[in-house]
Amino acid sequence: MVLIYTGDGKGKTTAAIGQVVRALGHGAKVAVAQFIKQDPAVLNSGEARILKELGVEWRSYGAGFTWIEGNDEKNRVLAPQGWDAVKKWALSGKYTLIVLDEFTYTLNFGYIDLNEVVTFITTHRNDEGFPHLVITGRNAPEELIAIADMVSDVTVVKHHLANSGVEAQSMIEY
Repeated sequence: MVLIYTGDGKGKTTAAIGQVVRALGHGAKVAVAQFIKQDPAVLNSGEARILKELGVEWRSYGAGFTWIEGNDEKNRVLAPQGWDAVKKWALSGKYTLIVLDEFTYTLNFGYIDLNEVVTFITTHRNDEGFPHLVITGRNAPEELIAIADMVSDVTVVKHHLANSGVEAQSMIEY
């Protein structure tokens, strides 16, 4: 299956991590390719730490926020590397579930060709051993939504970081 968590609300990555935990509970082999975001060691990411301890393959293919000087260029180089890794993982038969975290940004910014992604997924999704894919990020392209089995649009009702002076906190944001 192809599952997408999109929208402007908080919780897309958290939902994907929930899918990872559920899959691990069923004995699955899981990989996470995290795009755009900095390396989890730099972010001190709690989910990356614990999931690596549980045997999840976790790789970062991001330099950080695109609006910070230099990051757009770095993300433009890293994103295709991550997509190549995901394709290899998906075709290896080794993984039951692969998360492509913040992947929609790479498509919307033109780092990775959307048509190539859609073609790859539609060509291989019925192959023996092809994993479930969980994709996160804002503004999921319609072409990706069209081939997905499930799409959740996470909306904002209220967010503690917006105009409150509250800073990002461990256990909540990372």
